[in-house]
Amino acid sequence: MRSLACYLKEYKKESILAPFFKFLEVVFDLIVPLVIAQIIDVGVAQNDHGYIVQRFFILILMAAAGLTCSFTAQYFAAKASVGFAANLRQAVFDHIQRLSFSELDTLGTDTLITRLTDDVNQVQNGLNMGLRLLLRSPFIVLGSMVMAFTINIRCALVFVVAIPILFLVAFVIMYVSIPLFKKVQGRLDAVTRLTRENLTGVRVIRAFCREEQSVEEFDARNRDLTKLNEFVGRISAFLNPATYVLINIATVFLIQKAGVEVNLGNMQQGEVVALYNYMAQMIVELIKLASLIITLNKSAACAERVAGILKVRSSMDYKEKNVSAKKNSPAVTFDNVTFCYQNSKAPSLSNISFSIKPGQTVGIIGGTGSGKSTLVSLITRFYDASEGKVLVDGVDVKDYPRGALRRKIGVVPQKAALFQGSIRANMKWGRDDATDKDIWEALTIAQAKEIVEKKDGQLDFHLEQNGRNLSGGQRQRLTIARALVKKPEFLILDDSASALDFATDAALRKALHSLSGNVTTFLVSQRAASIRQADLILVLDDGLLAGKGTHQELMSSCETYREIFFSQFPEERKNYKEAAK
Repeated sequence: MRSLACYLKEYKKESILAPFFKFLEVVFDLIVPLVIAQIIDVGVAQNDHGYIVQRFFILILMAAAGLTCSFTAQYFAAKASVGFAANLRQAVFDHIQRLSFSELDTLGTDTLITRLTDDVNQVQNGLNMGLRLLLRSPFIVLGSMVMAFTINIRCALVFVVAIPILFLVAFVIMYVSIPLFKKVQGRLDAVTRLTRENLTGVRVIRAFCREEQSVEEFDARNRDLTKLNEFVGRISAFLNPATYVLINIATVFLIQKAGVEVNLGNMQQGEVVALYNYMAQMIVELIKLASLIITLNKSAACAERVAGILKVRSSMDYKEKNVSAKKNSPAVTFDNVTFCYQNSKAPSLSNISFSIKPGQTVGIIGGTGSGKSTLVSLITRFYDASEGKVLVDGVDVKDYPRGALRRKIGVVPQKAALFQGSIRANMKWGRDDATDKDIWEALTIAQAKEIVEKKDGQLDFHLEQNGRNLSGGQRQRLTIARALVKKPEFLILDDSASALDFATDAALRKALHSLSGNVTTFLVSQRAASIRQADLILVLDDGLLAGKGTHQELMSSCETYREIFFSQFPEERKNYKEAAK
């Protein structure tokens, strides 16, 4: 929790005022038993009704003052905790955005979602309760002991013995339960992951009639979470009866001791009532403290989990100084590049070397898992090469400042990702100052103009989350248009035309070929027809560069490329054999 305290700096005043007003409320509560003792020992004993009425109005005033202090403390505690949670959530979100793909792959989406939502909410609740109640209970307990000493020293010794025992019990239960609450949140991660998988894959689940198995798996994970919650709950619940029993035992000793003191004439009856009221206040506060400790335990466990995310450091470092492209240098150069994913034993790419001239169209083809997407991810520096160098415009990608490299590149990922909002808003992701003319031009090149024209409101048409109200092909074309609006120097299409028919794919490639400017284009595809006319084709086979060259060159020199081509165009095999003769 200490490492997260920096996000509370803006609310120092509120963090001080909340417990301060709670302290004032406690002071009024501690005075009440003394006033009641005076009513009994003076007003009732002497039958002085005026004195009783006077003290009654004093009690009313203290109650009003205490209530005002309570509301004020609640206001400041709520303001501080909500502001703290907002700052923390923003900091965690910003930190996640700065992490490289390697860290995101390692952490996993499910735990990031849980820590960004549920864990931060638990920390917020713990802070709110802590500012309001964490100090109140010790104030009352210790204040009751102090006030008891002002009444009778011998009776106050009962408080001296009882209070350390009560705090020891609370500490032991906290010490045991905090690690268990961490496990609870870990189990919650698993349930979140399973829920996410089932919701995103519901069509597949139903297509394979796996509903019952999915429900059984979810029930099993949910039962594990429930059992652990119940186990932790039983341990935490023990605090309430334990403190209640200890306080009542202390009360018995107090009354017995106070009775002796009254008989000896060392105390008045009203003072006995005051001591009993102080003990009763302790009972109430310790019961509250028992519930508060459960909340604080959860909060502490969640705070450590959130802090754990903030402690993760990106494996990528960025230069502060701007760099300039080197004149007459290749657009992209791979110099003996090898790459291996974290926790993977075998490299995904091995000893890859090639150079691309500015303005060239480069096709990348290979079997599933051959490393095509990995290769283009190194160009954008989504990952860093394990060995070798990747150069863009003659500059090592590691030498570019944050964001400078990706501003030059328009990327269309394998999975088309659109965001909730208008088509216009989605198109402006690459360039905020893009005009409608720029957007329509990009839509035309991406073969998406007709799609948008048929929608109600056209550019103002509202897309649902992830473009659910569009077909797969429509989503792909809009994501291509979004990259084109950026007017990039480099355009990477990572198998982004897989949902398009052959005619649309051909029209798209023709339009891309006519792009104005010196745009270097990378076409990742499993279709030989999509990359056949490329200036340079890179053939990958199990992470190795099996061949590079034009279509004609590869047909004569690369067995891997020939097999891919003939598997898609079997009728060409006979013609090739005849030509070879």
